[in-house]
Amino acid sequence: MLTRTIDLYRNAFGGLTRDMWLLASVTFVNRAGTMVIPFMTVYLTQELHFSLQQAGLVMGCFGVGSILGTVIGGKLADKYGYYEVMFWTLFLSGFMFLVLMKMHSFPAICITVFFLSIIAEAFRPANTASVASYSVPETRTRSISLMRMAINLGFSIGPAIGGLMAHTLGYDWLFMADGLTCIGAALFFRVALKPKPMEVKEGVEVVKQPPVKAASPYRDRTYLFFALMTMFWAIAFMQVFSVIPVFLKEQILLNEGQIGALLALNGLIIALFEMPFVYSIEGRFRQFRLIQWGVVAVAVSYLIFLLPGAGPAIAVISIIIITLGEMLAMPFSGTYAMNRSTDQNRGQYMAVYSLSYSVAHVLAPITGMQVAALFGYDMLWVFMGVLCSIALTGFIVLDKRRDRPAHRVEPTTSLT
Repeated sequence: MLTRTIDLYRNAFGGLTRDMWLLASVTFVNRAGTMVIPFMTVYLTQELHFSLQQAGLVMGCFGVGSILGTVIGGKLADKYGYYEVMFWTLFLSGFMFLVLMKMHSFPAICITVFFLSIIAEAFRPANTASVASYSVPETRTRSISLMRMAINLGFSIGPAIGGLMAHTLGYDWLFMADGLTCIGAALFFRVALKPKPMEVKEGVEVVKQPPVKAASPYRDRTYLFFALMTMFWAIAFMQVFSVIPVFLKEQILLNEGQIGALLALNGLIIALFEMPFVYSIEGRFRQFRLIQWGVVAVAVSYLIFLLPGAGPAIAVISIIIITLGEMLAMPFSGTYAMNRSTDQNRGQYMAVYSLSYSVAHVLAPITGMQVAALFGYDMLWVFMGVLCSIALTGFIVLDKRRDRPAHRVEPTTSLT
């Protein structure tokens, strides 16, 4: 049994390129410093004494900025390459966290968070597109999972340390740690990795083609429908980063350190189990079937809070279930998005995919906080179940279609 488990982990991590491991290391350094966003709603409501509605609006500003940042980042990645976009967005977002630390009024925080999210979220499509260059097609889904492992391993460390720092030293330390790790990750990225085109298999002749204009993802109706369903699912999932920390503080009566440890459990489970889990199920089930199971798990993770006497034990179970849903849905939806694009439009395709999460960043805290404030947390859990049901229906429709990606390109005039 032990030998079989060791072989499973060896096979799951085998075949990944050195550059992918370095890219994952950069991501880990950055995410290990993720301390501000998980505690932003707690910081706003408990430290600055904002109302739930005000906290929701601040997080909504983050989401609006992330929408703009995602669109801008995708276009910049296609025009200038993922490498420069990744470096500068990491570097500059670090300084923005330090600026945010000095802001205390509601308007100042809204404005600063808005510009911070534009810069920070412009990183996302470039980072996702870079996986295609630093990996090979046969290991693409596992390369995405490796990146998620780095993100979640860092995320398991960041909130845990951040919660203790906030509880013992104060919130300013969170802003400083988050800013300095962003800057450190940018410098490490510059030193450790160089720009690299997509890998081509040996023995395959590369024929030069005339310049082409890639098909736009905004004309790909199937893909846009996929992005819309992803957005509905993401709105529900992202309650764990906005409403859930406040709910745990107010209703379950956990302190910041305990909340950080609970959120860290999500990242730790993914870091330890997602790679072998994905390796075991990849190819055995259809992509959309796995995504559907992930959506169902997220719905269940909230609905169990409706059980009588829900306390810390139910909170732990909820985090475990939502983590399972995340491991099922995110790697395979990311692979679908990446495989539907081409070299010429990958940045914009991944921008649309990231845009679904960015829009969710806007709607998740605003709707979640408003529903909780006006109707109570029980109604919020029911509402999240409805959103997951809509997403589930959409992914079932896409699963039945299972059409091949349309990679048509339009030739442009060439003088050569």
